[in-house]
Amino acid sequence: MLLALDGTLVVQLINFLLFLVVLNAIFLKPVGAAIAKRRAYIDGVARDIEQFEADLRTLRAQADERRSSARRDGDAVIGQARSQAQNEAASISADYAAQAAKLVEDAHATVARELAQARENEQQIVASLAETLLTRAIGSGLAA
Repeated sequence: MLLALDGTLVVQLINFLLFLVVLNAIFLKPVGAAIAKRRAYIDGVARDIEQFEADLRTLRAQADERRSSARRDGDAVIGQARSQAQNEAASISADYAAQAAKLVEDAHATVARELAQARENEQQIVASLAETLLTRAIGSGLAA
């Protein structure tokens, strides 16, 4: 008989059961708890990473929107300032053109007045000039 049920089988079974109880209490439960705790930590970190990535995408979208809004506002301000500067330049140019036209008109009036005055005294000026030239010519001739 190869298999005989005797007392050693029962002792071996009790020994094996005690070994399983001690192994479970000393090794399997603490290691299982540590593995479960570590798995929970890793899952928590993975959830946090996913949440942070979602938050990052949201923040980048908000930053892009703010940047676009700031660019639009800046372009609007620049356009308004450019328009205002062009209006001021046109106003200044018109003012100086009016002043230049007034100066030209005054100069024309002065020239016309002086020309009329010169024509009025033309005979007297010609006579005076002729007398001066004659005096110089005769004075030069007498001295030579």
